[in-house]
Amino acid sequence: MAAVLVTLLVLCLSGPSEAFVPIGGGASTHVSIGGTALLQKVTDTCRAVVEASGHEFKPTGHSPEELVRACLGPTATGEVSGAKFHSALQEIYVQNGLVDRDFVNSAPHHFNSERFMEGRGLIMEGMASIKANVRKENFQAARETLGRVLHTLQDFYSHSNWVELGNREPYINLIRPDLPLENLADVDTATCSDCSIGTCPNTILPNIIKEKKLTSGYMGIFSNAKPKGKCSHGGKADLTSSAIPRGGISKDERRSDNVALHTAAVNVATAASLQLLEDIRLAAGDNDFLRMMGIARSSVLCFVIDTTGSMSDDIDEARAVVNEIIDGKKGTQDEPSEYILVPFNDPEFGPMVRTTDPDIMKSEISKLRAKGGGDLPEMCLSGLQLALTGAPASSQIYVFTDATAKDIALKDTIVALIRSTKSTVSFFMTGPGSRRRRSIRAASFNDYKDLALASGGQAIQVAKNQLPQATEVILDTSTSALVTVLQRARNPGKQETFPFMLDESLKNITIYITGTSITFTLTNPAGVSQSHSEASGNLGTIQTVGNLRRIRLNADMQTGTWQININSNQPYTLKVTGQSIITFIYDFVEAFGGPHPGYAVISGRPQAGQPANLLLSVIARKGPSSMTVGEVGLVTVSGPESVSNGKTTDMGNGDILLTIDKVPEGEFVVMLKGTDKESNSLFQRQSTTSMSVSKVNIQVIVDSSVEPGETLSLPFSVITQGSGGAYQVNARNDKNLAMTYPPSLSLKTGQYSNATLTMKPPADTLSGTDITLTIEVKSSSGADSNYAVLRISVVQKITDFTPPLCQMVSVLADDCPADVSQCSPFQWELSANITDGNGTGIVKILKRQGDGSLSYSSLSAPIVQANYNASCCSQIVEFVAVDEVGNVGKCYHSIVRSGGPPALTVSMSLWLCLLISAFMSALH
Repeated sequence: MAAVLVTLLVLCLSGPSEAFVPIGGGASTHVSIGGTALLQKVTDTCRAVVEASGHEFKPTGHSPEELVRACLGPTATGEVSGAKFHSALQEIYVQNGLVDRDFVNSAPHHFNSERFMEGRGLIMEGMASIKANVRKENFQAARETLGRVLHTLQDFYSHSNWVELGNREPYINLIRPDLPLENLADVDTATCSDCSIGTCPNTILPNIIKEKKLTSGYMGIFSNAKPKGKCSHGGKADLTSSAIPRGGISKDERRSDNVALHTAAVNVATAASLQLLEDIRLAAGDNDFLRMMGIARSSVLCFVIDTTGSMSDDIDEARAVVNEIIDGKKGTQDEPSEYILVPFNDPEFGPMVRTTDPDIMKSEISKLRAKGGGDLPEMCLSGLQLALTGAPASSQIYVFTDATAKDIALKDTIVALIRSTKSTVSFFMTGPGSRRRRSIRAASFNDYKDLALASGGQAIQVAKNQLPQATEVILDTSTSALVTVLQRARNPGKQETFPFMLDESLKNITIYITGTSITFTLTNPAGVSQSHSEASGNLGTIQTVGNLRRIRLNADMQTGTWQININSNQPYTLKVTGQSIITFIYDFVEAFGGPHPGYAVISGRPQAGQPANLLLSVIARKGPSSMTVGEVGLVTVSGPESVSNGKTTDMGNGDILLTIDKVPEGEFVVMLKGTDKESNSLFQRQSTTSMSVSKVNIQVIVDSSVEPGETLSLPFSVITQGSGGAYQVNARNDKNLAMTYPPSLSLKTGQYSNATLTMKPPADTLSGTDITLTIEVKSSSGADSNYAVLRISVVQKITDFTPPLCQMVSVLADDCPADVSQCSPFQWELSANITDGNGTGIVKILKRQGDGSLSYSSLSAPIVQANYNASCCSQIVEFVAVDEVGNVGKCYHSIVRSGGPPALTVSMSLWLCLLISAFMSALH
């Protein structure tokens, strides 16, 4: 049943597969291989977590959404959104595909040209980075690296002769650097025969097969040169395939002459991906593995709080809200999956506190005290930068302050981070905010309003004694499965009617209006109305506090098209939200060519003057088949409303490529409309993050991690399709590391200008630290700009490749009866010594199988003594030891027998490990 479930889940995500190619174009084996392995491992891990908590793991269907609900919701009430899981998968898939764009001519990234050692080096460097990132809870960086590593690992089985040699199991040595790569063909050994007819089923020379020599095809995009007698990769893009010996051994594509080899390569690559994922899961632990995969309640509670002297009342209210959320939402799907707190003062800001423990959040916020400050502007944006780079993507972030921003120069960086993370930022401002600007760059509360609008958040301005009423917004939005139905802004204000559609799946619908001197009338589909002056009416309750009007619709609201007529000559914003599983995720993408064309996510703003492409994934109650997508387009948020509907291409199973020929001017968002088949009701959803186009484009690639104390050189290129001239360059990172880069570039229209940025993390930087770097380029007039946001992992060079060793000391199971049905009254026990030799030291021991109790001595001791006691009914035990860098050693024993007394020996697998270890030691 589990295998069927996983197969169906993969079909929901990937569609038909024909080739080892990146995402896009419908057929994508890299996606299907990765999808099969990822979903299998997530399913296994969810089952283990749910059953360990004493519940039954019972997905109600085969969609990813139903898998998430089965994993998170056996007991908790409320809606469970699969959006984070979908986003995590898409990040991995996209990074997998980008290897074919960014490293198309790099042989090690594809195991081409017999570059086996270098290819394994990339895998090992990537695995070390993933494990270090997970330890530091930098899950996005871990996912991005995972996508790239999976691509390289999977390519080994397609581009080498591993399956031609008869192997149908993965080459474990690729992810075990303590094991050698053996029997590699040297550069002078001929490996292939000539294929003069274009395609041949198997051109590997018979002596290579007989001697089990490992080789891979040479690939030449710009040259046909290769060593004499060597195999080629093959295909139209490979120039070496026309040089004798002609042809190619790539199993990327399924052809009539290689069906069996292609299928074998797919199967073994899938099994190898599962092995790698299991190694990461064991090192990370089940809970952090699931967090890396986006299996977490969607709500994250993130507070950025001004702690200067005048903020005592605000801090008290923030503390009260945190306690109310923690106490009131415990045990529900609205309970936050993690808590983040960033204090800021002047000149200090931070440190960021990030925890999954609500008691730690309560403790940390209780420590905050108002002190210092005094000159009004504070380091608000520096604190917000920490939150945006530290919180998961699409988080709700709440900022409390009564002062303008001293660090207003960070505003463009904050906008770039908001767009990159798609997080929503709301400000609670309790100061007057009307201080006269001393210069054009001096800050005002309008800057906070700009940032709130760009993110889809609220800018709420109230007196300090009104703050308890205003923070109801936090209770509304710190929920699971939060969606936006409509968001608009008008500056200057005017009278306008805004229609919006409410569907049957929506719950807890709330309308927010911010502004002054506002009147409005709300009307439901039946024509029933309620005006701004009716605090409690036929449609809902209205609360007014400061510049905020909060309208909570009654639970028995009608589905269909509603409308709200707003009248004001002052600027105002409108937002309609609710809770629903039906939503979508999206990225702006650009097509790329090469041997394996696909689509790459755009880091900055899309290009002006050309069509915009978006890749959307729709998320419904029972997978994409339970909804019909109707209209999809871009709509302006502010000013005269402009809607640009696009051409949609069904990429299969809920993925949609949207092409917009004419992009709206100014700031816009994505609007999607469709039909929910479960209720047969029309729905609409809107993205929250505003976007706009630019004539400037920045190209930059991070191809590896950086070691502490080492200098990273990062080449980047800039081009403009607008006016040439001097363009300002600015770069910032969230760790305040010193950087060198040119302050400006002279650009000519349509021509790239190249530059290099360097940075050097300190030698004491902890391994797994994630640096978020933002590069911004702006025209001298400031009229056009763009940005690139990159994540750079700092990873200590790994020298410990040996896993911890488990040595069985004794097994006492004589009392266990041969007849298992009589096992209940009897116990058995096991003791083992676990060591890490000269390694980095054991940091955790985890039980993987068995219903008994496991105890162990201090992990800091040279020899850790482990003891296991269990009922004779639980006959298998497995526990793992993980060292500081993530190497995993296993202890396994079984007392299952067909007859006779249980053996007082180590298991066969462990015995073999010990024998190999002794043999390797003898060699050294």
